[in-house]
Formats: sequence, structure tokens, C-alpha cells
Amino acid sequence: MTDTEITARPSAPPAGAGMQALLLLADGRLPAGGYAHSGGLESAVRLGKVTDLTDLARFLTGRAFTGGAVSAAFAAAACRACLDDDVARVARLDAEYRARTPSPALRAVSQSLGRQLMRALTAIAPHPLQARLPRRLDHPIAFGAAAAMLGVQPLEAARGILHETVTGPAMAVVKLMSVDPFHAHRVLADLLGPLDEIAVAAAAGATSDPADLPAYSAPLSDVVAEHHAAQGVRLFAS
Repeated sequence: MTDTEITARPSAPPAGAGMQALLLLADGRLPAGGYAHSGGLESAVRLGKVTDLTDLARFLTGRAFTGGAVSAAFAAAACRACLDDDVARVARLDAEYRARTPSPALRAVSQSLGRQLMRALTAIAPHPLQARLPRRLDHPIAFGAAAAMLGVQPLEAARGILHETVTGPAMAVVKLMSVDPFHAHRVLADLLGPLDEIAVAAAAGATSDPADLPAYSAPLSDVVAEHHAAQGVRLFAS
């Protein structure tokens, strides 16, 4: 199949494809770069902040309720904006999200993941809206936009990015600490209820003014991100 044939595919997702599209977006095997990131866990392990499964549970819970909640809110809002064909709002959301990301290293990671996700979407499910969006989108905004273009609703977009938020580090811990993957998934299972609550709250604010969306902070995550970026030898990009 040629690139021309791929580009010529119909852009509208088939009816009822939303859940399948969500699974596609949230799959760690999607060639959008997420599998190369530990979400800060690698440096947290190196610095002795995460040494066992109890620490992992605390790490993932903190990540979900801070950066995860912010990402979910912005992904849901970006999804709603794209469903409404409001490109100007997407740009505002991206600016507000960037203002909530003080770490230069995390900003670079977010923009890299957003760019790779949009590139993946262009290849697997091209959509006319994509050409009208800002060329540079942070990851949560790109995720919400991709979700909308695949027929996914804001609540599912929030759930999808929260899934990424916790499963990336949970899978990375298997390599970083030789943790049994069954035990890592037990930690994830314990988070199912809280994650859904965060997603529901995120979707409820999908039409809010971008300036009013959550701005929860995790200063130690910013410090760890900068520490990781300065390391010469590392397993993961972040």
C-alpha cells in the first residue's frame, strides 16, 4: 500500500467505533513514543524515592491526582473543542496547559509526544481537521484532538490519557526494579476507582474556560524530570 493510498482513506470513523478507537489510542504499542517514557519513575528509583511496591502505589496515586488530573481535564476539553470544530479554543487550551508545565524537560517531552501522536494519526487515520490545528500541540491536547477525530467523546479521552499516565510507569518498573508484572498490575487495579472519578470530573469541566481548568502541581516531579534530563545514561527518555 502506498502513502497516497493511505492518505486517501475515508477520514470519518465508522459509527460505534469510539471504544475501539480509545483502545487504539491508549495502547502502549501505538507508535507514538509513549513506550519510551517512564513518567519520571526512572529517576525516582535512582534517587531512592521508589524502592518497593508500596512506594510505586504512592507514586502512581500522586501522579494520577496531580499531572494526571490536569492532563485528563485538558484532553477532555480539547476533545470537546475539536468535536465542536473550535480550533481557536484548542490553541487556547494548549497555551494554558504549557503555562501549567514549569519544567523545561517536561515541556519538551509533552511537545515531543504530542508531535509523534499527531504524526501517527496522520498515518493511520487522516482527518481534515488536523490541517487546521496548531502545528505544535502538547500531548494532552493532541490526545484529546486525536480522540475527537477518531469519534471518541471527552469522558473516554480523559480515561484514555489517565490510563497512559499510570500504565507507563507501572510497566517501566518491571525493568527498573525487576518487579513481578503481576504485582505491578495489582497496583494498577487498586487505582481503577480513583482514576474513573478523576476522568468523570475532567469531562464535567470540558466546556469550562481554559484558564479555569485544574492547575495541580507536583514540584518534586519537576525536579525529578530535570534530574533525569541531565543523566548521560538512562533507559527511558523521561
